Amino acid sequence: MKRLNAGAWRTAPEGMRNAQMDPAALVRQTLARHGLGDGGGTGGDRAGGIIRDALARAGLGQGARGETAPDLPQGATFARGQHSGKSGTRAYRTYIPASASAGANGLVVMLHGCTQTPEDFALGTGMNAHAEAHRLIVIYPEQSRGANAQTCWNWFSKGDQARGRGEPEIIAGLTRQIAQHHGIAPRHTFVAGLSAGAAMAVILGHAYPDVFAAVGAHSGLPLGAAHDVPSAFAAMAGNGGVTRPPATFAPRTIVLHGANDSTVHPANGSAIAAMAEAGVKGPVLTSEERGTAGGRRYHRSLTWGAESQIHTEQWRIEGLGHAWSGGQPGGSYADPAGPDASAEMIRFFLEPDAKDDLT
Repeated sequence: MKRLNAGAWRTAPEGMRNAQMDPAALVRQTLARHGLGDGGGTGGDRAGGIIRDALARAGLGQGARGETAPDLPQGATFARGQHSGKSGTRAYRTYIPASASAGANGLVVMLHGCTQTPEDFALGTGMNAHAEAHRLIVIYPEQSRGANAQTCWNWFSKGDQARGRGEPEIIAGLTRQIAQHHGIAPRHTFVAGLSAGAAMAVILGHAYPDVFAAVGAHSGLPLGAAHDVPSAFAAMAGNGGVTRPPATFAPRTIVLHGANDSTVHPANGSAIAAMAEAGVKGPVLTSEERGTAGGRRYHRSLTWGAESQIHTEQWRIEGLGHAWSGGQPGGSYADPAGPDASAEMIRFFLEPDAKDDLT
């Protein structure tokens, strides 16, 4: 079980602190404030949402901000750090695998979702184990509560959607710093994320093609889907309108999305893929396949560009909600069933080098 952050109670709103650190009391108090009693009858769905919201704000429930870090192989490190750019400062964790003692093959930036931490995200995605197998360094930037109360990356803010400013500037600067320190070229540098983290990963891929060679977006939203909080909620519900003009460039992109995602509508995954496909140069070839992995059915669409490598890959996973497919125990928003999203992203990221090895 994931350890709860005791400090979360100290920062909870006054009404929550009055629950005397008792989750049951917090639930009763919150429901009473909304006139829903025990949450039965027709108000049940609404009550469930209110409960989850209240628990998350208090530091409890699925999105609790714990500090439990994944176990490390001998020789590996999972160090804390802090990076400052012209747009602000963010903390981060860096995983350096024991297998990279003779040098790393690449770097992956992993952007967590709302209410998550780097430690939580590393646990749930199991990305460190894949990094160990492929000699990859992984950076886990951490959103601050000062920037967003629910620790969501601000993908919907106009000031955080373009090159040279806001959160993209901070994350890209951090990535450059770590990559240069370890001698990792941009063609071996990638960015991925979940939900709000995926939306920010998409922004970074478009804004910094000189930093990131490919993007992994799990349960995310397309560039330009929103410009403020109301339009963000509309986009999450599948009612967003992408305002950005058709792309003349788009990074290589792999998209995974649950067909049963009720938090971020699956239409957003299709919009990310469509925008990526719009940037493919030269003749475009496509293929589709259906299959089963991890006990779940999936539909996989592929697009090739002129370079004879997969440019865009989209997975629609049946039965999956708003969670990391093939996730690991101990992390929030991680579903153990279905294709292993981390493995598929790493395979997609490294595919161009694998083809180079065969020629």
